[in-house]
Amino acid sequence: MICAIAVMWTHSPVLYVLGVVLLFISMTFDLVDGWFAARYHPHPVMAQLADRIMDKVVYSIIFPLVAVGTMWRIHIISPGPNRAELLHAILVLVLTVTVLVRDNFAHFMRGFAIRSDQDPEHSEFARLRTIVAAPVGALLYAYAFYVPEGPATRIYSSISWFGNLPLRGLFFIEIIFLVINLGSIALYCRKYGTLCLDELCLGNEPLRRRILSFFPNALTVMNAMMGLLAVFFAYQGRIREAYLFLIGAAAFDKLDGALARKLGLTEPLPTEKTNTHRISLGGVLDDISDAVSFCIAPAWIFYIALTAFSNPVIRQMPIGWIAWGYAALGIGRLIYFTLDKNPIPGFFKGMPTPAAALLCMAPLIIFAQAVNEGSQWAQFWGLFSCGIMIFTALLMNLYPIRYLHLGRYMSRHPWFARLTLLLPLSVFTPYFGHVCLVYGFLYTLSPLITWRIDPQIAAGETRVKPA
Repeated sequence: MICAIAVMWTHSPVLYVLGVVLLFISMTFDLVDGWFAARYHPHPVMAQLADRIMDKVVYSIIFPLVAVGTMWRIHIISPGPNRAELLHAILVLVLTVTVLVRDNFAHFMRGFAIRSDQDPEHSEFARLRTIVAAPVGALLYAYAFYVPEGPATRIYSSISWFGNLPLRGLFFIEIIFLVINLGSIALYCRKYGTLCLDELCLGNEPLRRRILSFFPNALTVMNAMMGLLAVFFAYQGRIREAYLFLIGAAAFDKLDGALARKLGLTEPLPTEKTNTHRISLGGVLDDISDAVSFCIAPAWIFYIALTAFSNPVIRQMPIGWIAWGYAALGIGRLIYFTLDKNPIPGFFKGMPTPAAALLCMAPLIIFAQAVNEGSQWAQFWGLFSCGIMIFTALLMNLYPIRYLHLGRYMSRHPWFARLTLLLPLSVFTPYFGHVCLVYGFLYTLSPLITWRIDPQIAAGETRVKPA
């Protein structure tokens, strides 16, 4: 920290190198003492306490320091930063806050285990700090406090390489580290959440449910955020990235429902009547998020993509009316789904809105690609996109047709889930839109086969074991 402050004051390359070397030595000692503890099993209580305190002190210094250093770099070293550099500085700040929150949250949750006479050090993400956090902190330190035009020495040239890493690589590393920290928080909730709720709720089951409902509701909000991000990327002409965000919205839509069922939030309380039709806050929030991501966002993206094309045949199409009609029929389908008093377990009446959104967005990827290449097929794919929008809008409201719950089918058949996860890999090829269109078309025809499945089997979310 002293070296970093001196670098910001003096712009000295020598102090920059010294600070990186000291941080590297600190990281090495942290890894070595963990290796000795794992190999020789000395478990004195004082050593564990000292290790935690030192980790807390070091990371409480380093990560706020790199957040300040990143802002200093774009102001002093790289004056006139572009939007990507400013976005990176903001991401480092968010990452810093997440690391500190994760550390304090872990201490908070361990307290419930200690008060319940349980060992808080089993297979949690405790070693994540030394495996991932320390190298990431050292990398960000070397990048943030980089001073150009240093001495022509081997050590400076080696360290300055980290100071000139491309932003794309830094974004990738930081996002992975952010996901790991969020996963660590989720693991602590899973491991000590029951102890925490037992102590906080004191047997009050409605209060327990209100606390637990925060987690699926947070995933539901992320569903809506993915839809809004898809629209934002569509405005930049990046339809392929917008489609990936809609895939993320569909994933969050699956996870929030699965988590709510896992936590028992979909079952009525013993004091409630089981035959009453309840409209819960989580259900309304889920419908609003689905309306944003799978009804409004695809219609908006469709309007953006086709109105930007100057072809006279496409211009004559009622693009606005098609977009409005799709959004209205999609929202009507969600209202019917919410108010339906006789649902079929494991099946949807009519095509579900996530599948419809992904199906009608697939030809837009091909259309945008054809427009960028100046292909003569652009007009055909534009007209095809108009037709598929109308077709999917009607198919969502054909309630006699049963569509299998694809998310639960993936949970029962992991091999199918793995094959589906391979599909986004085609994003690196020119045939990403074609692959997504074929997949959506096969799901459109799936009721010809899946209607024979027993609803009790279709509603299951556990893995099917071979006989």
